[in-house]
Amino acid sequence: MTLVQLKHLIELAHSGSFSQSALKLHLTQPALSRSIKALEDELGQSLFDRIGRKNELTPFGQHVVQRARVLMDEANELRLTSQQLKKGEIGQFRVGMGSGPGAMLMTPLLMLMAQEHPQAHIDISRGSTALLVQALRERTLDALILDIRSLQPATDLKVEALQEMKGTFMCRKQHPLAKKRSVPFERLLDYPIASTPLSDEVARILMERFGPRAHPDSLVNLRCEEISSLLDVTRHSNAIVLAIRASAPDLVELPVTPALNAQARFGLVTISGRTEAPFLNSVRALMERVLKDED
Repeated sequence: MTLVQLKHLIELAHSGSFSQSALKLHLTQPALSRSIKALEDELGQSLFDRIGRKNELTPFGQHVVQRARVLMDEANELRLTSQQLKKGEIGQFRVGMGSGPGAMLMTPLLMLMAQEHPQAHIDISRGSTALLVQALRERTLDALILDIRSLQPATDLKVEALQEMKGTFMCRKQHPLAKKRSVPFERLLDYPIASTPLSDEVARILMERFGPRAHPDSLVNLRCEEISSLLDVTRHSNAIVLAIRASAPDLVELPVTPALNAQARFGLVTISGRTEAPFLNSVRALMERVLKDED
């Protein structure tokens, strides 16, 4: 049976007339008769008693019509839900964020959802790249936003590089090095260095610029996934943080020599071939607006 047949059944039960129902349904009367007959044949019982010009439901027909109305209501609700999901009015979005984009994007993303999609649900997970990728593959996350340089290439992942942002060494305004016009890299080593876990590519760049002592295992004294905590430590101590410049406009960028000249490459990661979550276009626009260096 089909929803169309159930629609025919409900209309005929309402009017009791094949001619009136056929007119309302924009069908010929023979076509409506064939539809009802096919439904009766499939169910194995008559749905109507034909008494003169009036067609009255049989007891079985009354039961079927009640169930048919429930099914039609569910189908209509499903269509409405589909439209709302497509527009991003409802639904669930589960996103994992790396430390860098998380520090800059988490609050704007929550604001976006609260203001533009108030009936939707968003869950933001934070963690290492490896754990976030595992959750994406297990389908407990819909997308990831992270520095794609920390990502191991894989054929099952779709990677969109959306923004590049400057990475640098920063300190508080009261730091002994804050007003120096030039800071040799070796001077940084007199202070605790804070950083999130760094990718192999960033480690390579550091060592190319500054030598073996710049390997993250030697260089970084304070390491954790939460860049916000590292920035707070930097604001209240003589620690120096290696992070995205735009993540902490209140800190001072150190003019390290030689220059670091490193960029983080923030991107959106999903499973190849999987239908996108309905909110991803809004997230892309938000990333392009928020994840950018100040002019």
